[in-house]
Amino acid sequence: MIPLAPFGSTGHRSTRTLFGAASLSRVTQAVADGVLELLQRHGVNHIDTAASYGDAELRVAPWLKSGGRDRFFVATKTGKRTYREARDEIRLSLERLGIDHVDLIQLHNLVDETEWQTAFAPDGALRAVVEARDAGLVRFIGVTGHGLQAPVQHRRSLERFPFDSVLFPYNYVQLREPAYARDVQSLMARCEERGAAMQTIKAITLGPWQAERPATPTTWYEPLHDQRDIDLAVRWVLGDDRVFLNTVGDVGILPLVLDAASRGGDRPSDREMDDLLGRRAMSPLFVA
Repeated sequence: MIPLAPFGSTGHRSTRTLFGAASLSRVTQAVADGVLELLQRHGVNHIDTAASYGDAELRVAPWLKSGGRDRFFVATKTGKRTYREARDEIRLSLERLGIDHVDLIQLHNLVDETEWQTAFAPDGALRAVVEARDAGLVRFIGVTGHGLQAPVQHRRSLERFPFDSVLFPYNYVQLREPAYARDVQSLMARCEERGAAMQTIKAITLGPWQAERPATPTTWYEPLHDQRDIDLAVRWVLGDDRVFLNTVGDVGILPLVLDAASRGGDRPSDREMDDLLGRRAMSPLFVA
């Protein structure tokens, strides 16, 4: 079973490994129900989905209807930047999920400066999520981001609003970049001060696609595939007890990630991780 930890200051104890429902974006309900059985086997109690994840919200809905609403902390995201668009998308997500509220709504990939300014404007998306919280449609509010600027923008966001969670790329190879590592440490220090939960993504990223890219890839980066390699990458992320690991968007690799998280183990040394980088020719997904 995967250990639990306080999800920031929300009062919820989430599994250190959160289910990233992007893996359900293009699967059948039968496949999705098989994933549910896998999550239950490992004790996962936190689902992270988004309006933009294809059919993911629709695939999760039957789980919640059959008793899962009390079992799972349910998070979704809106990628809209204006008040009206975000308001409507939040309500559509609730309809698709078949529930009357979500535990966490997140402003999705809020990194671009123009979009950031729009979202924080008086008629921006932040107004919509606060309104939804005040109306009881959501309990907590977070912000997510991809790319090198995510930690910097999240820190700015926390200065403007008391977000309950952040989400950003975090893996050994990306953190070897000194500037990015400094930005991440600065963000994490502020999150600790504010009691904001820290979610991480891209734990098992090999790098940009080097091998032949599948016609319909389930991840937009090339992931690690070998259990031994995934064990090292997962243990490295979870070795920092301040963070949560969001799982990969590939149902074929998902069991390997959950298995690694369930078995746990000490954080690999830099020497072990450098050996992995060399053996697999790993490279940063995001570069300046």
